[in-house]
Amino acid sequence: MIRVVTVAASADKDLKRCPLAIRQKLFVWVASVESRGLEDVRRQPGWHDEPLKGRRHGQRSIRLNRQWRAIYVVLKDGTIEFCEVREVTPHDY
Repeated sequence: MIRVVTVAASADKDLKRCPLAIRQKLFVWVASVESRGLEDVRRQPGWHDEPLKGRRHGQRSIRLNRQWRAIYVVLKDGTIEFCEVREVTPHDY
């Protein structure tokens, strides 16, 4: 069961630029994963945890709200690493 979450330096930099509410929501997700495990949290529909396609194949995203996504990967050692937190616009779809 996956319960360890890390934040890459690039994602940490992204977090410093995003609104406080977005940072707080991401850390609620992290706390949920660390207490209940990734598989259980993925089943919650509110996070919209989904695999990405194309050049981001192998990565997953969660929706922090309608505008913000957090991109993560599951590493071979079984930890989760957030690699990016980004604001999306309708043109990004």
